[in-house]
Amino acid sequence: MRKFVLLVFMVAIILTGCSPVAATKTTIKFAYLPIVDSLPLFVAQKEGLFEKYNVNVELVPVTSAPERDQLFQAGQVDGVINELLNAMLFNKDGVKVQVVRHALMADDKTAHFFVLASSSSGITDVASLKGVEIGISQGTIIEYVTTRLLEENGLAKDDIKYVAIPKLPDRLALLLSGEAKAVVLPDPLASMALAKGAINIIDDTKNPAAGASVISLSKKLIDSDPAAASAFLKAIDEASAMINADPAKFKSLLAENKVVPPDLLETFTFPVFPGATLPTQEDWDDVTAWALKGGILPQALDYAGSVTDALLK
Repeated sequence: MRKFVLLVFMVAIILTGCSPVAATKTTIKFAYLPIVDSLPLFVAQKEGLFEKYNVNVELVPVTSAPERDQLFQAGQVDGVINELLNAMLFNKDGVKVQVVRHALMADDKTAHFFVLASSSSGITDVASLKGVEIGISQGTIIEYVTTRLLEENGLAKDDIKYVAIPKLPDRLALLLSGEAKAVVLPDPLASMALAKGAINIIDDTKNPAAGASVISLSKKLIDSDPAAASAFLKAIDEASAMINADPAKFKSLLAENKVVPPDLLETFTFPVFPGATLPTQEDWDDVTAWALKGGILPQALDYAGSVTDALLK
């Protein structure tokens, strides 16, 4: 009898450890920008995947990276879609956030970030951007990936000029009006700009890792409720696979969540969403070197402290 009870107990432990379903229903507040990277969040919510894995997710819309960061720093959200540089800045005075998964990255056919010129600017190639103020969100992955792309294609550091335009809708509007000669935008805003006459000068299809976005969760959530954090990621994994299998099924969600205007849905090209992967040590080191050189980061941070695979195991 004793052996039987012990066997039952051991099986229960194994099954509990293997189950992706959270034991208790925790609420996770997650901030998202109106970008295609956020689509798995919408799909997971619409298809009941968060419910399936017993986690309650409250999606919090934001219009800019600074607004997102303020909410996280104030403890009003538990997770964000950001990038390695942003995670480093969160953690420069102690680990507050951990990167737990890729959100989206370019591939050789579909870009993630685009350096665009106004149709009235006269800019036609990278060389034409020398000395031109490019609208970006400073201190974010956009500045990093833009610098990398421009330097790799012939511009010197002193040739590259930036102007801060934090909000994505403002950046798009200023480009289309011609008030900004050049800006950097993610899709689908980039597709919207191109459809209205903007010129694609360069994009990140040749350097996909540089512009990769990631999902980051608060260290507090991961430490206090790893089961809920893992359940959240399981829902994102399943949602990403569903999108890749039948992207047309979820076009309407892009319009409903004001990511892609209805008139662009038919021509919009869906990216392939990555599986449960993480940025590498090499990716981390390259961003670190750039941030240190530019004075954005006061000191190098440990990769293992800010990027964790614990929830993917």
